[in-house]
Amino acid sequence: MNQIVSELTKDQLKAEVPNFKVGDGVKVHALVREGDKRRVQIFAGIVIARKGSGIQETFTVRRISYGEGVEKVFPIHSPNVSKIEVEKESKTMRARMYYLRNLVGKKAMQVKEKRLAKGH
Repeated sequence: MNQIVSELTKDQLKAEVPNFKVGDGVKVHALVREGDKRRVQIFAGIVIARKGSGIQETFTVRRISYGEGVEKVFPIHSPNVSKIEVEKESKTMRARMYYLRNLVGKKAMQVKEKRLAKGH
């Protein structure tokens, strides 16, 4: 049964999915429908979780908006997600960053950034 499902869904998978991981800062360009109009809305934040595989793969993005934490779950292969941009790469040692939910202020959005060596 699993082989049949994977064969049916493989043509719906996106070819150009950027390589990002938990802790990275991303900008998600999502299509929003308002009545009969469609526009692209950008949701920028830190990836705190990545779950699933194949067509069901999702990732959760968290940001602080007007002092309140906001999280959105996006399917990676959804046609409503037009583009994913990686802003910052991180150096995290965790699979999920749910502990950010309990932090307040600047610490809620700080993640160790990956430093690139100069000259090498």
